[in-house]
Amino acid sequence: MEVSLLTIGDELLSGETTNTNGTWLARELTDRGVDVREILALADDRETIADRVARHSDAFDAVIVTGGIGGTPDDVTIEAVADAFGRELVVSDQARVRIEQRLSEMGEAVPDLDLDIETEASIPSGAEPLVNPEGLAPGCRIENVYVLPGIPGEMKAMFETIAEAFDGDLDSRLLYTVEPEANIVPELRTVRERFGVRVGCYPDREARHNRLKLTGADEATLQAATDWLLEAIDASETPVEREWDADAEPAGGPE
Repeated sequence: MEVSLLTIGDELLSGETTNTNGTWLARELTDRGVDVREILALADDRETIADRVARHSDAFDAVIVTGGIGGTPDDVTIEAVADAFGRELVVSDQARVRIEQRLSEMGEAVPDLDLDIETEASIPSGAEPLVNPEGLAPGCRIENVYVLPGIPGEMKAMFETIAEAFDGDLDSRLLYTVEPEANIVPELRTVRERFGVRVGCYPDREARHNRLKLTGADEATLQAATDWLLEAIDASETPVEREWDADAEPAGGPE
């Protein structure tokens, strides 16, 4: 299962906000065996969002869009997703009931809230509303595109309501080595080509080792690749360390 993540917001592109939503979703999806192929940060621009949603819906098994679904002028995601599928916005009765319920629950906690409920409850025609357990604005699913809030707490709560829709075959094995990267390039290239697995090498100066990650969809092949690499280089399935002088690291050492 290949998935694209589209994170929306000018604040992401200006550096004012760290894209924690993209990182969190990628981790959750990867843990479910899903292959996250892209994480894009897009401006609050209706035409740009619509274009990316349309193209990515065709290119990937699923697209998750997060951000820009509130009621302020820069929240154009819902309209853009409707544009991507050539749909009109319609009021979802289910979403409206939920919003009215949430407003009732909030009561005097937000006494001066001036909310256009019908606008807030509008989603693309034919879309399935997604309940927002922690907020007001509903998300939605239209075909293979899932639209979630940008507020991290709301996004996480809504993702939990749809998490079972994401299930992939990928698995990974982690190995650790104190060998400098440059010394193990031939073995990493060979294991990738011989077994058809993805290979990543991630230096960790603080832990004083290199972390190797092998990823594949076939468990037997992945285990064979892991066993081969354990024989080919000085590596372990548990973290290892070596002493070094960070200021005098030889060429090809951890970066």
